Amino acid sequence: MSVPLLIVDDSGFSRKAMLKCIPEGWDVDITQAANGEEALAALRKGLGEVVLLDLTMPVLDGFSVLESIRDEGIKTKVIVVSADIQPKAKLRVVSLGALAFLQKPFDKKSLAAILAECGVYSED
Repeated sequence: MSVPLLIVDDSGFSRKAMLKCIPEGWDVDITQAANGEEALAALRKGLGEVVLLDLTMPVLDGFSVLESIRDEGIKTKVIVVSADIQPKAKLRVVSLGALAFLQKPFDKKSLAAILAECGVYSED
């Protein structure tokens, strides 16, 4: 059964880069969102069991998305992907419910490792 995966980033280039890093053989049904508002709409439709979420976006940023997920009780597993590596940002996203923080840019190997660490992907 495929896993609904939501990729959220305002940069089309970044979304494409994330798509290229999805582990081969991982059975996913991918939805993309260009901002937090689109992400929440997709999550409310059940299109994001796993979310790769950027922090810095127009309309609604990643922090606000995490707050809404928490406040609405949306069941999802969020991995924040961002170039913002400030310790405060990392602590804040974890306090808001994110499972992990992955610094951009990243490669297939580092994404697979984080996905496995979060219990959402296995190479078996």
